[in-house]
Amino acid sequence: MSFYFAYGSNMNPRRVAERGIGYDDVTAARAAGFTVRFEKRSRTQAGAGHANLAYQSGGVAEGVLYRLTDAEEIAKMDRFEGAPVHYSREPIRVETDGGATWAWTYFANRAVIDPNLKPPAWYVAHMTAGEPYLSAEYIAWLRSLECI
Repeated sequence: MSFYFAYGSNMNPRRVAERGIGYDDVTAARAAGFTVRFEKRSRTQAGAGHANLAYQSGGVAEGVLYRLTDAEEIAKMDRFEGAPVHYSREPIRVETDGGATWAWTYFANRAVIDPNLKPPAWYVAHMTAGEPYLSAEYIAWLRSLECI
């Protein structure tokens, strides 16, 4: 599998490139049956919540789909996501304007989930850097979040 679906701070293509992940195409994608929650405890900032993809009937999580230059590129992202301790990497089906595809994404592990967190402003800024790939409504929602 050569795709990575980002729904958190990695929606910022510059951030992904700076992390040394090779990709040659970026497009908008949606994950039906999911929502984004800021419930994954930050490893470095007390009280801060990072994005987690959670199941929600009727939900749609928007994100950025990266076409990786090699199927092995996703392994480089594991260390940034703290996989397998903080997040687990799993395949999901996502929709693009060009059709459906399978992509890797990350789910927060139960041991690091706390529903009483808020995202840091710097984290949401990385998310809104994906604006060219997100709907106006999704960007408005991100900008309306109460941050720490």
